[in-house]
Amino acid sequence: MARNAREIPPPLELECLKVLWTLGEGNVKDVRQALTGNRNLAYTTVMTVLDRLARKGGVARRKVGRSFVYVPVLSRGVLRRLAVQDLVDRYFEGSEQALMDLLRDGETIDPEPAVTSAGENLDPTLL
Repeated sequence: MARNAREIPPPLELECLKVLWTLGEGNVKDVRQALTGNRNLAYTTVMTVLDRLARKGGVARRKVGRSFVYVPVLSRGVLRRLAVQDLVDRYFEGSEQALMDLLRDGETIDPEPAVTSAGENLDPTLL
């Protein structure tokens, strides 16, 4: 499934994946029940989200009786790596070192200050 930032699941799909990572596998009822603590979602909403994840390749499903049982295919580790890479690309201009500096020291050093069209330097804390 997810090979780049565009394929990182949206919030509700991610919540369903988190439930399946915890359960190992589950049907719509199992996933909905686990999500109920966070919000009250309709059975059909959860079913649609899991179906979408199956079509994207994030989960596999097999027919058991009259329902499907879903198993995560996309691992937590792969998704975390994609999310961090997206973070680095978007906010650190692709520099993993800049992210590491921020995590270690609490600040980064921008190579060039941002400049307005009038030539004035912008305060980086505002960015």
